[in-house]
Amino acid sequence: MMLTQSLALILKGIPKLCPCRSITKEFVDEEDTYDYLPEKRYFICKDYQNDGLHFRQQWVMGVQQEVERLKVRVHEHENLLRECEALKAHVRMLVKRVSELERVL
Repeated sequence: MMLTQSLALILKGIPKLCPCRSITKEFVDEEDTYDYLPEKRYFICKDYQNDGLHFRQQWVMGVQQEVERLKVRVHEHENLLRECEALKAHVRMLVKRVSELERVL
């Protein structure tokens, strides 16, 4: 996997690791405030330095991406449950046929 692809995956959703392999933490920037957005929140590398090797991601973006990822997973699980229900019905039908065949023999 290329470095840019792995970085894109690391930075998607709620980050757990920085590309430098350090853990992340939540950070509230009290200096970077606006009337409409007091105390911006970030996910930030524990060893953050503004040198381009570490990241600082807005909290809102990380949470929004994580919610979207979880929506996709819930949809996939719903599909799996539907398939399981269909398979259970098919298995019941097969068990019924086997029991009918056993009675004949």
